[in-house]
Amino acid sequence: MACLLHLNGPPGIGKSTIARRYVAQHPGVLNCDIDVLRTLIGGWSQDFQLAGSLIRPAALGMIEGYLTSGRDVVLPQLLIDPAEIALFEAAARRCNARFIERILMDDRESSVARFNRRAEADTHAPWHATVHALVAAQGGDDALRERHAALQSLTGTRPGAVVIQSTAGAVEATYDLLVASLV
Repeated sequence: MACLLHLNGPPGIGKSTIARRYVAQHPGVLNCDIDVLRTLIGGWSQDFQLAGSLIRPAALGMIEGYLTSGRDVVLPQLLIDPAEIALFEAAARRCNARFIERILMDDRESSVARFNRRAEADTHAPWHATVHALVAAQGGDDALRERHAALQSLTGTRPGAVVIQSTAGAVEATYDLLVASLV
């Protein structure tokens, strides 16, 4: 049975990195990174949120098409709203696939520091600078702390979700914890 593996977590926690690591070890798995897909929308850097709302239905279609073929999908995406998560869960159900939730977490202040370090150091992903500016406009570190708290609250409402400890600089250890949680 195919599965949709949703990697959730605060911005900068390592969702995309772990997703890339996962697909490298699992040939044929689709990495449906919505942040990458956003960059395919004209004007994405001027309105990152609009680009997300425009690409999300296309991502759902791609996910469903891939799951229907019997192949797995990994979705590295921060989702705090249970209604948004339900859209992806319903897509998996329509394809008779499993929906697996893993939430990558670090303590609040470490998560904030990781996001800020990524913005300073990472130049290979064009959306990181855009996301950093968006977060700054929404309240900066305080907005990150609010998202972290919202994710912690979410974990209590999602009975199938498993929290994975993500430690800065420990990609392999985090990946190993993820894989172990899937057994």
